[in-house]
Amino acid sequence: MKRNRLPRRARQTPDSELLTRLATRLSQSSNRIEDAYWEVRLATHIDHLLADNGEETLIAVLDHLYNGGSRAYDELADMIESCAETRRVEAGGGLDTVMIAAPVLAWSRFQIPSGNIPAAQLDALRVHLQAHVLAADAKLSLSDVLYSPDQLPQNYADTADLAGKLAKAAVHGRNLKFDPAQLPETMNFLSDTRYLVGAVAAPRGAALFRWQEDDGDPAESFKQWTMQGGEALRPLLPACALEFMPVLAYHAAVRDADRASRPWSLRAAVAFLQTVLNQPAGELRAVVAPFHDRQLEEFRIGFTQRGNSDVLHGVVWPLLEHEDETNDAPTQIEAALRESGVTNVLMLDQRFPLEFCDDCGAPLYPNPEGEPVHAELPEEQAETAPRHLH
Repeated sequence: MKRNRLPRRARQTPDSELLTRLATRLSQSSNRIEDAYWEVRLATHIDHLLADNGEETLIAVLDHLYNGGSRAYDELADMIESCAETRRVEAGGGLDTVMIAAPVLAWSRFQIPSGNIPAAQLDALRVHLQAHVLAADAKLSLSDVLYSPDQLPQNYADTADLAGKLAKAAVHGRNLKFDPAQLPETMNFLSDTRYLVGAVAAPRGAALFRWQEDDGDPAESFKQWTMQGGEALRPLLPACALEFMPVLAYHAAVRDADRASRPWSLRAAVAFLQTVLNQPAGELRAVVAPFHDRQLEEFRIGFTQRGNSDVLHGVVWPLLEHEDETNDAPTQIEAALRESGVTNVLMLDQRFPLEFCDDCGAPLYPNPEGEPVHAELPEEQAETAPRHLH
């Protein structure tokens, strides 16, 4: 998800000045040879900061470059992600490793499971990843955890730490075990994402993924993973509607899941309301409004029944990296709602404050009168609903 980038004065340090200079020089490079020169030096400095828990320096420089509108921001962000999720291992003649993730979108009226994966399911997932996603000579490690977003690494340094542990395990083709008691608690949402996380290792310069081989094809790999790997994942997510996503390098997979989870949340909300209200989607009305803090942060969608102003349910559509007031989110939201069968869509254009309920902390959603209110299901339906509906 997009980081909040609030104006602030970051104290300049030798590390931050060097990071800024290297990222700027890379963004100004005019050829691939010069690119490689600056990339090596930038990666070396980022690796040093990640190993030294220099998260604050990395974020401060990203904020500075982002607020300045510099192309160097994209170069630095890409390089930090790459350094956090990849490793070069000298064992076995030299291996490249990359941390990967397989996201699954889920929704359920019951709690969406997360946490440890039984050994039998983990073995089955390994078989299908090796067969359909990884290159023939690649080695694999998997974490024995089905992660919720709350349980994923929350910053670059933590991501680099997990990637390092997975890389060491991948060199030996072993899984990585976690104590479930050490995992953060997961909030219960109507719709959410779950992640299978691992690392793949291959000889330096060799293919990591099936689609890098001469007869490989990304679409076919995804199709087979969805069919075969999906069947191995389904027992871990009982009573859930699921949508499987491609297995990619960690940050790319999480970004794609963030983007796909927005229309998925709308479809889940409509399906849920049809079930609990025993009414077709055409009897629902969606009220869409922009919510601002210092800038536009998200759109919120309040659902009501036709002819009634009470908001029964709400969905947050957050803006992601590089999205702002000029993005086409309202068009995407309306299209997703209409594809779900909701034809009565009210688009509000006034600025709403980014408000939350004082008692429970839930977001407030727009009603047809243009007021931010608490979403409340009728008492008889609320008993069977998840605790957190947004």
